[in-house]
Amino acid sequence: MRIDMELGSRSYPILVERGCLNRLGSLANLQRNILVVTDTGVPKPLVEAVLAQCPQGHLVTLPQGEGSKSLAVFETLLTRMLELGFSRKDGVLALGGGVMGDLAGFAAGCYMRGIDFINCPTTTLAQVDSSIGGKTAVNLGGCKNQVGVFHQPRLVLVDPDTLKTLPPRHFAAGLAEALKAGLIGDPQLFALLEQGDIQAHLEEILYRSLLVKKALVEQDEREAGPRAALNLGHTIGHAIESEEGLGGLYHGECVGLGMLPMILEPQLKQRTIAVLERLGLPHTIRYDGAAIFRRLCHDKKADSGYVTLVRVPSLGQYRLDRTPLSALPAIIGEGIG
Repeated sequence: MRIDMELGSRSYPILVERGCLNRLGSLANLQRNILVVTDTGVPKPLVEAVLAQCPQGHLVTLPQGEGSKSLAVFETLLTRMLELGFSRKDGVLALGGGVMGDLAGFAAGCYMRGIDFINCPTTTLAQVDSSIGGKTAVNLGGCKNQVGVFHQPRLVLVDPDTLKTLPPRHFAAGLAEALKAGLIGDPQLFALLEQGDIQAHLEEILYRSLLVKKALVEQDEREAGPRAALNLGHTIGHAIESEEGLGGLYHGECVGLGMLPMILEPQLKQRTIAVLERLGLPHTIRYDGAAIFRRLCHDKKADSGYVTLVRVPSLGQYRLDRTPLSALPAIIGEGIG
């Protein structure tokens, strides 16, 4: 299945197909310097299969986890490209999850003011959401995604076969982003997660999730309006994730928790809790509300004493509520569930 992101000169194809990484060499221009950025969690045979298709490939393997999404590691990638003599005609390829995509995309977007970026996501979360749309970033001061640029990829290859090696918890956490897509724009996708056979419908779940994001990105590439709907669950979720020390709960688990206070229809909230339970994701958490509030005040989406919250009044619908920061403690409380 192919999706085309239509953004004028920044348009690109997204291929959702089992085994497509084995055809990388015929789908992308790899006859040039390619910095292949991956992490220790990506299986070695997969890394070798990609490198074998890059005649001038240069591998950088980073520690798995949010700790690699830092300015120090970002500088390491830029320095490596400089040492190798990369020009504006060369490219960067991310092979891994959202951390690798964000980091490698940011490096590609900044080196010589922007070189080609190819994204090959290998985690559920990256395949349903973060691999497309052009948002790249690293963390700063313990806060998520504080430094970054918009830099669209040239090609995205979504190979569901790569998900077979993921631990069950990691696989399930990424589906929280698919649940988000269903809540804001696709009731049929929500139904698949609520009642369907996840593995049997995996490609459809990936495809439908990406279609929801594609539509919003095409309307609003730089998140000045409706694209902000994709932040459902992220405002509180990022604060929980940051407060957990960027190493406790997974990103998708935090997003799932952060969505629940934003669902306004009680019955839909209960259905969403049931889906989270079905996927094996948490739906309750206790925390220090004051600490979460402090994190939210440093969120990049906070502006002039306000933050835009994504609310879900009913399935398949959303609204963007500009909310004063002073109203957040009541919403945050001391926990969820």
